[in-house]
Amino acid sequence: MADPIALVALALDAAIGWPDRLYAWVGHPVGGFARFLNACERHGNRPDRSEATRRALGVATILGLIALTGAAAWWLDREAHLLFGRWGWIASAVLAWPALAQRSLYGHVRPVADALMRGDLPAARSAVARVVGRDTQRLDQAGVSRAAIETLAESFCDGIVAPLFWLLLLGLPGVWVYKAINTADSMIGHKEPRWRAFGWAAARIDDGANWIPARIAGVLVCVAGAGGWAVMKRDARAHASPNAGWPEAAMAGALGVALAGPVSYDGVTQIKPWIGRGGRSATPADIVTGLQIYARACLLLWIVAGGVAWLA
Repeated sequence: MADPIALVALALDAAIGWPDRLYAWVGHPVGGFARFLNACERHGNRPDRSEATRRALGVATILGLIALTGAAAWWLDREAHLLFGRWGWIASAVLAWPALAQRSLYGHVRPVADALMRGDLPAARSAVARVVGRDTQRLDQAGVSRAAIETLAESFCDGIVAPLFWLLLLGLPGVWVYKAINTADSMIGHKEPRWRAFGWAAARIDDGANWIPARIAGVLVCVAGAGGWAVMKRDARAHASPNAGWPEAAMAGALGVALAGPVSYDGVTQIKPWIGRGGRSATPADIVTGLQIYARACLLLWIVAGGVAWLA
């Protein structure tokens, strides 16, 4: 049996997440990635540079972030084993723990449902605005519910399945390199003119890093939700992202609701295809059911992590 690093990291995350007091004391590793990316963007993505230059500097930025993160994680993992000997794997699990987001994701989505359940739409809009990039000020109950369910499904991949996948495959360097890539995509991997050239490499690398995990996430949601297979197969590719559509379509099918569709960013409405077309409008109760599916899907990941440790 191999050391159950992934299983212990999952347990730590589920039990205590990343507490606010700990965040206030030491911050979070993702904050270091953000500072690096902001510094590189300020110097490399100036509007006076040509598009080709900005793209090249964007490639250099993401490759530099990957190299630095991988080297730091490898060194920490090695030092943990040198310092603690046979118990070094526990230190590795502790170092991997902040890369997972089971408790955090639940803790961000549940308040949206709670606010809607008590009829406080403004509070629900405020809560969902913390986890989505779209305009939320004019969303009705169905729009808020839909936004919460979409971010729950998509973040299940980005925040739990993909980090765990890379942790199991490549150990501590794998999970933190993935988190660095995903952070870069969320910060600079956008299609708007300002970011299109500089963030091109970050977006493409993130697509590759999430390709397998997204499909695994979709399967887990279907298993946990006892349905959704047909909708996932039909609508997964309707999403603009090559990956996000898989868990979103699985969740839409499992709940019997329609997700995606028209959405507004910075006052501009974008017409997006419906995922789960033909399904009913989402309700607050669907957020609660979605969270239950999410919790069961996370439990399936615990079983996978335990099985890998047992069989390795």
